[in-house]
Amino acid sequence: MDQMKRYAIYYAPREGAFADAAAAWLGWDMPRGQRAAQALPAALAKLTEDPRKYGFHGTLKAPFRLTEGLGLQDLTQGLRALAGQLAPLRLAGLELSHHHGFLALTPLGAQDQLQALASEVVRALEPYRAALTAAEYARRRPESLSHRQRELLDTYGYPFVMEEFQFHLTLSGALTPPQAEVLIPAARTHFTGLIPQPFEVQDLCLCGEDAMGRFHLLHRYPLSA
Repeated sequence: MDQMKRYAIYYAPREGAFADAAAAWLGWDMPRGQRAAQALPAALAKLTEDPRKYGFHGTLKAPFRLTEGLGLQDLTQGLRALAGQLAPLRLAGLELSHHHGFLALTPLGAQDQLQALASEVVRALEPYRAALTAAEYARRRPESLSHRQRELLDTYGYPFVMEEFQFHLTLSGALTPPQAEVLIPAARTHFTGLIPQPFEVQDLCLCGEDAMGRFHLLHRYPLSA
């Protein structure tokens, strides 16, 4: 765990059929930290290459480097304390959607509580995040962001937080319309009967990026308030 380049706080499904199906879709099992046999033919598997290294997840706090002078033990202590102050959430469910040009699972119904949870995670763990380098800042393409998103990028190191946050579980990279026409039915078939209804967020998942850029689930912290 100490060899990780960056850390992130994610939602990841607990062990079970949904988690197994998601790993098989992307070809990377984040909890086990290993490749998974991919259930897609090669032509479609290429369309999942972008999110594969991250594993199946929903971002609560985007990947960050630890600030100088703090170590992983400091982060784990802070995360454990935070999880004890937050309550688990139950939403109506998830649905398959063509989300901003890529395929994702997104929540059904009102998301106020989920947005509030994510905002608190971002705020509370901000002292552990190192400031963005110039290169990291440039990779966020600030010129393409709204004024508010640039403010959030400057404050929190990521533009899609607070009121700009939209929870999603990514299933593909950017898709052309013909690619989406093929991949969407494949996803419906693959996840039939497995998409949670209702959908629960029960943990804060500490994940780390290894030297190869692959993310591993390091520990779950149950929400227990």
